[in-house]
Amino acid sequence: MIGLISATAAGAAARDRLAAAWPDRTRVYGGPVRDAVRAAFAECEQLVCFLATGAVVRLVAPLLEDKRSDPGVVCVDEGGRFAVSLLGGHAGGANGLAREVGEVLGAEPVVTTATDAVDLAGLDTLGLPAEGDVAAVSRALLDGEEVALDAEVAWPLPPLPAGERGAYTVRVTDRLVTPGRGEVVLRPPSLVVGVGASRGVPAEEVLALVGEALREAGVSAASLGELATVDAKAGEPGIVAAARHFGVPLVTYPAEELARVEVPNPSDAPLAAVGTPSVAEASALARGGELLVPKRKSAMATCAVVRRPGRGRLAVVGLGPGARDLLTPRAKAELRRAAVLVGLDQYVEQIRDLLRPGTRIIESGLGAEEERARTAVAEARRGQSVALIGSGDAGVYAMASPALAEASDDIDVVGVPGVTAALAAGAILGAPLGHDHVSISLSDLHTPWEVIERRVRAAAEADLVVTFYNPRSRGRDWQLPKALAILAGHRAPTTPVGVVRNASRPDETSRITTLAGIDPATVDMMTVVTVGNTATRTVAGRMVTPRGYRWQTDAKQEAR
Repeated sequence: MIGLISATAAGAAARDRLAAAWPDRTRVYGGPVRDAVRAAFAECEQLVCFLATGAVVRLVAPLLEDKRSDPGVVCVDEGGRFAVSLLGGHAGGANGLAREVGEVLGAEPVVTTATDAVDLAGLDTLGLPAEGDVAAVSRALLDGEEVALDAEVAWPLPPLPAGERGAYTVRVTDRLVTPGRGEVVLRPPSLVVGVGASRGVPAEEVLALVGEALREAGVSAASLGELATVDAKAGEPGIVAAARHFGVPLVTYPAEELARVEVPNPSDAPLAAVGTPSVAEASALARGGELLVPKRKSAMATCAVVRRPGRGRLAVVGLGPGARDLLTPRAKAELRRAAVLVGLDQYVEQIRDLLRPGTRIIESGLGAEEERARTAVAEARRGQSVALIGSGDAGVYAMASPALAEASDDIDVVGVPGVTAALAAGAILGAPLGHDHVSISLSDLHTPWEVIERRVRAAAEADLVVTFYNPRSRGRDWQLPKALAILAGHRAPTTPVGVVRNASRPDETSRITTLAGIDPATVDMMTVVTVGNTATRTVAGRMVTPRGYRWQTDAKQEAR
């Protein structure tokens, strides 16, 4: 919950705007400001104070205890010009909150955290427990000193400007090690503990058994990702309490599913009790991994420890038609998250300035789509956080299809939509896609022309608005005239046709012509051609396809 505190009428007005925008996330604190701040500080995860920063410093100073647990605090000035991240920039989430407040109120976010200021991923913001000399290693990264990255466990981290050697080290491991001087240990949630138990098992017994097993394996409880058991034990209080103690989810499986998991130590007792010869080992191994500690027993419980390999992450990102303001916020976030970027060289240049320091770039030229897809998937399988970029929407004649055809279920795949060329061109032309429409690529490099022609004829007969992608290149100059001729057999010569080249880019050009008047020689691969249906009209210089067919009916009646 976010506590909102104000002292003046102007502050209250801005406060109420924020409360209206986030009704489920905020709570307004009234009364004397000192009392309001004290109450919100105790009850909320974050505060937005519509007060001067100096006043807020004095009010919260007596309340501070630990930066890891203190709430994040953002100050908004009386004029609503700035949203200042004052306290808990990373741990309290104030840096992100300042940006969110800025978006709602039109204020400029002010973030002074050193890593954020130079666009480095903070070691305490990676979503993993960080142990050791975080301040010193962060300072070394900021100063450009040599920092080694020692990833014993592959995990999809954001980019870090670290190498193979240096006086400072960032170590990614689940092993039970103590960080040395100038070292930070990041704990990935790579461990799964399977638990079986008799009814009424005390939580203390489960915790003691699990702790003993982790110590035997030489691994850290900070890397525990989940406890796992059979469905029949989903509500067992001792197991539920153990999961709550470790701060991890309790994942359960049906007995019949666990019975199919091969384990080294099956037993008749759990088979008779819950229908599977193994609970601890089988639930820990249900999603694969390396068995570190086979089944261990106490009086009323069993457990087993498994290390699962880190799952790489592949984000397939659509960059939109080219204009920076048509690149979505989600796409920007994925670009900043990626440790490895794979893309066509000319697309990489469009967004290179958005990448964080340390991002590894793998770029190639035209015609290497399948190679880029294989490279991106291979990097994700190595446990990396990867972004594979394409223009427009990555799922429309772009990189999502070859990438997903190459990927299997051993990596996580995220699709990030973008503004595709048909939509960008349609917005420039007017509203040509106001009713049913279809997009057809005229490139026969991957699809036989006979198939393309059949699709064009079907669209013509169905009276669909048609957008042609890849309409004409130096080596393919006859497909567009052929496709237009097919449409001309079903539509009037005066049917509007929109031609847009480099939509949304500085050298954008567009024109509206007709099916009889279009000159295919003026079209190239950077052009999108949109052919209206029988209802499409030109109104005030814009292509318009009505949402219904009343307009078409009226036009036919007028013709009679």
